[in-house]
Amino acid sequence: MASAKEQINLSRLPQHVAVIMDGNGRWAKEHGKPRIWGHRNGVKSVREVTEAATEIGIQFLTLYAFSTENWNRPRPEVNALMDILVSTIREELATMNKNNIRLNAIGDLDRLPPRTKKALLEGIENTKTNDRMTLTLALNYSARWEITEAMRKVALQAAEGRIKPEDIDETSVSTFLATSGIPDPELLIRTSGERRISNFLLWQIAYTELYFSDVYWPDFEREDFYNAILDYQQRERRFGMISEQLTHQ
Repeated sequence: MASAKEQINLSRLPQHVAVIMDGNGRWAKEHGKPRIWGHRNGVKSVREVTEAATEIGIQFLTLYAFSTENWNRPRPEVNALMDILVSTIREELATMNKNNIRLNAIGDLDRLPPRTKKALLEGIENTKTNDRMTLTLALNYSARWEITEAMRKVALQAAEGRIKPEDIDETSVSTFLATSGIPDPELLIRTSGERRISNFLLWQIAYTELYFSDVYWPDFEREDFYNAILDYQQRERRFGMISEQLTHQ
């Protein structure tokens, strides 16, 4: 039987895939280990999925790495997560350049610890000319924060007379979002069996296909990613229309 990768139609790939990486803590607990052990093992899945996406030609991959709500976790866990982020970016920099991957980040980056922000910005700077795939890390990110920030920017421009209220439409709103310049994701994957969005890309996923996997993130491998792509390719994306209309386009 052909592998999932071999069954993928490369002419019908989603341009942008977003992932909510969930289940690190529960995976560690099932293995009798502390939660941070799960986060460290989750790095392997980040590498697997990034390489899998690059191999088949995904152009944009966005990973929900740390939400604004995650600051409420125990301080040792938060500190360890920040340390893992720093070490991972530095360790993977050569691989990203080798695979022509551009690193990007969205979120309230100014609230990150200085060491974390420094490593992140260095990674972004050192990969900025790569153009095979854009890997975006959502860090200290929440969709409500993003939309609120966008509305502040719109209000400021309106107050300064640079934009008229009647000129504000969906396209202009999108330009004020953190993902400006990045197409909306066609596919959103969430691992660990949870079936909710958790304040992630709420504006951008209006027409996104949702794929929920019961696999905990540290166990999510290339084949799991390819299966999600296959599932996406079996769906009919109608955008409010009916099937008959699509066949006549």
